[in-house]
Amino acid sequence: DRHSRHAGARVGAIHQDVEPSMTTGKDGVMKALSIKQPWASLICSGLKNIENRSWPTKLRGRIYIHASKGWDDSWDSDQALLQIILEAQLEIALPHGAIIGEVEIVDCVTESSSLWFTGPYGFVLRSPVLYDRPIPAKGRLGFWEVERIGG
Repeated sequence: DRHSRHAGARVGAIHQDVEPSMTTGKDGVMKALSIKQPWASLICSGLKNIENRSWPTKLRGRIYIHASKGWDDSWDSDQALLQIILEAQLEIALPHGAIIGEVEIVDCVTESSSLWFTGPYGFVLRSPVLYDRPIPAKGRLGFWEVERIGG
């Protein structure tokens, strides 16, 4: 059972007693993807089910979600209001510079009915987990490898 292996995180918008995934590759590493806020927290909270990219991927499976230090510039004028809504009303924190959770990539599409899809490519996501305690980490562009987190 997945939840018996974890402690200290949220799955979707439901509080769970979970820790970082033990799902890793043969070499004890798992891929990570850096995403700007507020999108990283919305994904790990289960509110955003597509990550838009200008490039496709064939990668499938669980990845860590890293909240980069930057905020999506398109939200600058609404940043304070959005942060208040997410943190106060939905109890979703917006940490930066840390691995904040994980999600499963199940597909890469060029069309989707999801309200989050803007393309040109969308990584279809499911089974999100938001960690209670962010894990400080320096992000990178594209997919990058992280040594197994947790024990």
